[in-house]
Amino acid sequence: MAPQHRALRSPRPQREISAWRPRVPGVVEVFHAHYTEYAYPMHVHEAWTLLIVDDGAVRYDLARHEHGTPHDTVSLLPPYVPHNGSPVTEHGFRKRVLYLDLSRLDESFIGPAVDAPDLVDPVLRRRVGQLHSALAHPGDELEAESRLTLVGERLRGHLRPRLPEEPSRPDRTLAHRLRELLDARLVEGVALEEAARLLQAHPAHLVRAFSAAFGIAPHQYLMSRRVERARRLLLDGRPPGEVAPATGFFDQSHLTRHFRKLVGVPPGRYARAGLRAA
Repeated sequence: MAPQHRALRSPRPQREISAWRPRVPGVVEVFHAHYTEYAYPMHVHEAWTLLIVDDGAVRYDLARHEHGTPHDTVSLLPPYVPHNGSPVTEHGFRKRVLYLDLSRLDESFIGPAVDAPDLVDPVLRRRVGQLHSALAHPGDELEAESRLTLVGERLRGHLRPRLPEEPSRPDRTLAHRLRELLDARLVEGVALEEAARLLQAHPAHLVRAFSAAFGIAPHQYLMSRRVERARRLLLDGRPPGEVAPATGFFDQSHLTRHFRKLVGVPPGRYARAGLRAA
């Protein structure tokens, strides 16, 4: 009996997306996508397009020049400049995109970005990935702002290199003032831009000064203080759903994620252990 052959079908085209607008100044939209056969036509954005590709690769034309985005590259496409995009192979690509308004990068950087939109910088690539992780969780806005500020600083360094500066000593006075502000606003929190305005310092300098002085980023300090207070309330017998808003967390899942990260167990289990010990 002759063997039977089945026609091989090509996989169905994939078009999976997620998009949201976080509560972080300067971020117009976060966009994640998995495409296989879809190709973007020529188009423009009024915002900067900060793109990383997690799987596969994209080829695109910008200002009549062809470019590509291997997985270790960060691509920065300037506003108002037409570009397209298509997958390099039949397997398509997975990408994460941030659309940033001109408050993060002004129009003076458009020309340099047109000349060199693809940046091979492992540190920048890692920081952009960390920024996406922070933006995915409501309640982590201070972390997202801090990471975005450092990403913007590194992008400006690529687009408009300056002569290396002498390393400066940590600004401990500024760091202590920020710590006092974070302690005073433990529950309601403070946006990085507001803190910079209140302390009359550039946001990036504020983050660097705090991290250099205390060995921990401002958002990490704030979350550890909140978890510390949550531990006390849990041991007092208050339920996690009540403890979360009382300690500045967005909701109970937000509390659980950070509590587990810092304590090793979820808040409910921690509370039950406290009751048994009593």
